[in-house]
Amino acid sequence: MPKAVALLSGGLDSMLAAKLVAIQGVAVTGVHFVSVFNSAAKPGRRLAARLAADAVGIPLKTFPFTETQIEILRNPPHGYGSAANPCIDCHIAMIRRAGEFMREIGADFVVTGEVAGQRPMSQRTFILRVIEQETGLEGLILRPLSAKALQPTLPEKRGLVNRDLLEGIVGRTRTRQMQLARRFGIEAYPTPAGGCLLTDREFGRRVMDLVEHGELTVNNAHLVKVGRHYRLDAATKAVVGRNERENGVIETYARAGDLLITTEDVPGPTTLVRGNASQANVETAAALTVRSSKAKSLAAARVRVRPARSSDPGAVISVAPAGDDVAAAFTLAPSEVSS
Repeated sequence: MPKAVALLSGGLDSMLAAKLVAIQGVAVTGVHFVSVFNSAAKPGRRLAARLAADAVGIPLKTFPFTETQIEILRNPPHGYGSAANPCIDCHIAMIRRAGEFMREIGADFVVTGEVAGQRPMSQRTFILRVIEQETGLEGLILRPLSAKALQPTLPEKRGLVNRDLLEGIVGRTRTRQMQLARRFGIEAYPTPAGGCLLTDREFGRRVMDLVEHGELTVNNAHLVKVGRHYRLDAATKAVVGRNERENGVIETYARAGDLLITTEDVPGPTTLVRGNASQANVETAAALTVRSSKAKSLAAARVRVRPARSSDPGAVISVAPAGDDVAAAFTLAPSEVSS
């Protein structure tokens, strides 16, 4: 029996691609790359790719991808898309690892849900050829949704799959995908807007700020998904929680050397200060904290400033809430980014 490794994002295209191969008698194993930048990666939420694999009826292997993605983000050879998305290099890294796994389990080829011409950066026809060349998998990457519009691959030539039973979809239309979903009884799947937060321009601004200041780490990648973000100076960030859940995330990822700021007498956010804890920076962060609390309309409020990861209770200071001009001067994005 032929064997294949199919990249499974959890979206409809990758589900259909895996299904089109599996129904031809190929033993398909799904692979999914888990990253903090996946928009569906939230606590308590079952992995979308796991649900997709169950729907298609194939096993799933997951691989960590956050650290690899961070390395790519620092200097992507093929550049960024419209935001902080190095799509081509991420695709290359994922498919290269899928190829390694293919060899490890003795599979014959790799399957992806890519559709020629669907995405302007990473799915143009000549980019698909670049991906094959740079992964060392020329002829071994089958794209079932666009196969008839592309050159025949080795698994097609060798009779491992029947090219006539594959598709020839090109461009951004979704009509044929919807038809195939109904045919295969696939009802639950995410919207086709994309599952990577790096494609969001406002979120991308936060990530690029970290890249530009040499601060993009796994820890900061978790923090960049929550709160309001302020750049106090070249070495210092403040992250202000927007709700109880975000306050908890900020506490979780606070490190020794960070400061945490909370309001004393009224409900309010938890603010993390990372970098240069000068008096000016602490006072600015404290004022931004009061601005986001129930004391925002008062002349001043008390806040506690304490070191993270320490039993030291810190000190209480009184500050006025930051005005719109102060918030605008330090904010990294004019609008909030949904985490």
